[in-house]
Parts: sequence; structure tokens; C-alpha cells
Amino acid sequence: MSSSFQANCLPVLIGSLPLQGHAESVELVFKYTPQIPLWVQLPVYREEGMVAQFLPGFPGLAIEKDKSFVNTADPSFDDDLLGFYKDYLSVSEGETDLDGSRFAMTTDTAGGFFAFIEHLRQLSHLPAALKGQITGPITFGLGLTDETGKAIFYNEQLRDAAVKLLAQKARWQVKSLSEFGCPSIIFFDEPALAGFGSSAMISISSKEVEKCFEEVIDAVHDENGMAGIHVCANADWSLILESNADIISFDAYAFFDKLMLYPDHLKDFIERGGILAWGIVPTLNSDDIEKETTESIVAKWEDQVGEISALGIEKSTILAQTLITPSCGTGSLSIDLTTKVLTLTRHVSDAIRATEFKY
Repeated sequence: MSSSFQANCLPVLIGSLPLQGHAESVELVFKYTPQIPLWVQLPVYREEGMVAQFLPGFPGLAIEKDKSFVNTADPSFDDDLLGFYKDYLSVSEGETDLDGSRFAMTTDTAGGFFAFIEHLRQLSHLPAALKGQITGPITFGLGLTDETGKAIFYNEQLRDAAVKLLAQKARWQVKSLSEFGCPSIIFFDEPALAGFGSSAMISISSKEVEKCFEEVIDAVHDENGMAGIHVCANADWSLILESNADIISFDAYAFFDKLMLYPDHLKDFIERGGILAWGIVPTLNSDDIEKETTESIVAKWEDQVGEISALGIEKSTILAQTLITPSCGTGSLSIDLTTKVLTLTRHVSDAIRATEFKY
């Protein structure tokens, strides 16, 4: 974890916004979260969908009727797979630069990243940290299928290729952001983990999940970045808290009680310096967004801090290792509700910091 980064209840966003322009999105991000800005995904564009955005470079990729899949039956698949691993080894061993490789993101699918970089180059003062994000290996592997409709996660070879693709794309993000000399954070977005242990994922073992996490997070660490895992629902938190992630991003508004079912894991995570990205601002229910105020959310957060403090953790430690976030992205919300979510996120952070840090 970067020794120069202090979380200190700063506000940060999750990733998606319901806008149509990347330049406008960048402006909104810097208005509400200037200390830890991020590049934005715009779901209005098909190519910026959760899986679609990170598909380029995957071996055997095919598209039929606007649906992407891996065609392992294609005669050229084996050669394509071999080429993928050659490229992977080449960049891993430093023989080929990540820029220009199949693992580099491009303006075709990640316009938000390049608009973000351009804005950063115009700043006179650097932020406390920069945030990027990428779909996690579990969600990616379950969201992409082969030509038979089977999720590639269940094919060990394709799963390995997916993990390596995502690891290098995450590494590329950190390397690109390192140009600015401030700490970089990459969140692995993993909504599919909400289903871990259910009948739908009964054949997936915890060891398989752990191995996937280890490889993608190690790639971020190799570039001196910080890695977070974001799950905006309930999950087996022991699996996530025991990972090598530096930051755990969770829906504190709706599922804090579920996280507290793992007190020993949570205490160990915080004691080793882990940061909690506290998704205390609601995004999933419009009624919740409309009814909440800065004061009501701060009060809710203070109650939750009290529960964690009761585990034997100093409040000062919790404060130092906390980020304030929305519970999830706002890409599916209206502009008005999104604006309120962003406003609440900033104001809740400001209120906590004014009280606790005397800023």
C-alpha cells in the first residue's frame, strides 16, 4: 500500500455516470471529488458496458448480432490463443511495452480514461490520489461466454486468459496514471460475487476465486498501485477480507450488518492497514436517495463506526482508513438523482472531516 496515501474520509466515486459526454463527466468528477478523481464509464455507450469495455485483446473474440463471445470452435482459435500468451509473456518480461500492446486500453472503448488523462495534464495542483476501475475476474468470467453459451469461467484455459488480460489492463492503468506522480488506486468491480455460494455458482470454489484475485491484485501492486475490490451487494466477506486487496468497497447503506457477520476478518483487515470504502450514500433505491440528507447519513455512519470500534479498534484508526463513497455507480440513475448522490458524497465527507479532523 502506498505509504504516501491517507484516506482520512475523503470522498471518491465508483465509476459510472448517466451522461453522454466524457468531457462533461470529467468536469463533474472534479467538481465533487477533486481529491481522488476517477475516469468515468458511460453505460449509454454499448462499448462501455461492464464486460464489453475490457474485451479487446481477448483471444477468439467474435461478435454476432451485437453479442460478443469466445469462439473456441473457430479454426484460428488455437493460433490466436498462442499469440495471446506470447504477447502476455512479452509484456510481462519487459520485452514489449504495455503501450501499443493488446493490453492497452484505447479511445474506442475507454474514452473516459483518455479524457481524464487530458484533464489531469492541465492541473496546477495534483490530487491526493487517482482512481481507475476494471471489471473483476469473477464477474468478467461469468459474463462472457463461449460459442455454446457456457461462461468462460468454467473453462480453466479461458479463465486463465481472462485473468491475465484483466491483470495487464489494470497494470496498464496504473502505469499510465503514474505519469502524474501521485498514488493510483484500481477498483476491481465484482457484482457477481453476490452470488458466490449460491446454487448458480455452486461449482466455483473459494480457492479459484482467491487465485483470480491474487493474480490481478499482484499486477496492480507490481506497478506500486493500490487495489480495491468493490461489491455493491451482500457477499461472502471473509473471502474478500482475506484477499490481498488494500481497499474493500461495500454497500454500507444497505448491507453493513452483513459485513459485521465477519468481525474477526474485519478486525484483521483493518489492523493490517486495510481501507474501508464506505458506500454510505444510497444509489439503488430512488426513495432512499430522495429522503436522505447529509445529517441523516452522517448519523448512520457514526453508528456504524461505533459498531466497528466495539471490536476493539480505535476510532482514529477507522477514520484514517476510511473513504466515503456512493454504494454503487450512478450510471442507471437520472441526472437529478445522480447530482444528489454526488452532492451527498461530497457533503458527508466534508462534514465528517470538519468534525473529526478539524479541517
